[in-house]
Amino acid sequence: MSDIVLPVDVRDNTGTGAARAVRRAGLVPGTLYGGKLGPVAIAVRENVLRKAINTGRFLSHMVTLEHDGKKQSVIPKDIQFDPVSDFPLHIDLFRVDSDSIIDVEVSVIFLGEEKSPGLKRGGALNVVRHSVELSCPAGSIPESIEIDISAMEIGDSVHISDVTLPEGITPTISDRDFTIATLAGARVMLEDEEDAVEAGEEGDEGTEADAAEGEEEGEGSED
Repeated sequence: MSDIVLPVDVRDNTGTGAARAVRRAGLVPGTLYGGKLGPVAIAVRENVLRKAINTGRFLSHMVTLEHDGKKQSVIPKDIQFDPVSDFPLHIDLFRVDSDSIIDVEVSVIFLGEEKSPGLKRGGALNVVRHSVELSCPAGSIPESIEIDISAMEIGDSVHISDVTLPEGITPTISDRDFTIATLAGARVMLEDEEDAVEAGEEGDEGTEADAAEGEEEGEGSED
């Protein structure tokens, strides 16, 4: 069971009017679905839900649902927020067992940035994917995926095949070796190199002009 416990009440009434009444009472309406049972309308205390969300481990992680002394494992699938007040308006919860295989988004964390020779040379890490969707048991969802970039040079890339995932966990995208990040040369470096080339070309042009001018003066002195 998860260390996040969410006490809920079962709602008898559904619809827009009933949902508004629930919110006025300091509750957040929601729906519990999935598994062999049908959908159930529920309500969660707004302050309890916010506390769970603020743990940073709520969405896409297994949560323990509690009702009338009975507990059940669920995965929060979606939370709708008011765009102005940021008040949670509705929550969707999905029934699971600890060994149920589910698809979840897991964030990517990069380690060793201070040691990367490419970054030391002024390169820039271009993150293509800040999270990766994985298929994994509901009871074994990783908090994050850690990727070591301490040896990356400018021009190197990190693909999903370079990441060692925990046993029993696989990427949902299996038909290609997708890119997670690349280490590119910083634009300022490229601009400096272009300026240096342009300056060299201008210097060459100036030297050629001086030489031509000298030849013309030499011809004039012979006359």
